[in-house]
Amino acid sequence: MMINSTQKESLQEEKTLLLLAISFFTRIPVRLPAEITPVQLNKASRYFALVGLLVGFICSLVYMVSVEYLPKEIAVLIAMAASLLVTGAFHEDGWADVWDGFGGGWSIEQKLNIMKDSRLGTYGAAALFIILLLKFQSLMALASPVVAFILANTLSRVVATSLIYDMSYVALDATSKVKPLAQHLSNMSLFMLLLTGLLVSLWLLSLGECILLFVILFLFRALLAFWFNRQLGGYTGDCLGAAQQSSEIVIYLILLI
Repeated sequence: MMINSTQKESLQEEKTLLLLAISFFTRIPVRLPAEITPVQLNKASRYFALVGLLVGFICSLVYMVSVEYLPKEIAVLIAMAASLLVTGAFHEDGWADVWDGFGGGWSIEQKLNIMKDSRLGTYGAAALFIILLLKFQSLMALASPVVAFILANTLSRVVATSLIYDMSYVALDATSKVKPLAQHLSNMSLFMLLLTGLLVSLWLLSLGECILLFVILFLFRALLAFWFNRQLGGYTGDCLGAAQQSSEIVIYLILLI
């Protein structure tokens, strides 16, 4: 079947959006056009779950190779380190900033100022230690973390990105060190995001397990939205990072249960 010029342009645009999502959430080098528009930045959000799938595959591959030669404890730690290297600890940084801001600030302005400070505070350091330890212990408790790496990295980004759809972005000033990639999620992007998460889940789990997992994640997403709205009246890029990290832990715990 021949592909016309319009279809070629559409495919090229989708390729650009996928590469844009990869370049923002990972340290994997990609070649992008010289100029990226705000519209493209928002549309790229439809591929955030695919980026998570890619990260999950990398972690799983690193684990499977490592565990052939090393104890499981070391293999899990190496796989976790691979995740940090691939993503540049992007989401972990957001998790720590959120706890610093929410724990150390009283007003919304104070919280935002603390969150954009590059220094790590006591709240953030403690939260980072706890979540990394929870990841390690959860992955160790599973018979094999391979499925967990793939599933959690994919679905946690579905949960985090979906918050953009129905929450308000809390604008930071020009000195902010981090801004979210997308401030708007279209119906089509949300559909593609959810479809990716659904297909990966059905590939790895039974239908009953998928339903239970989705119900719990839906409730957890509502809890995150309530928390962010209560603290800031919306979300920031750091909030999305915190949502990804906490959702990843919830998925590990669900798999354990």
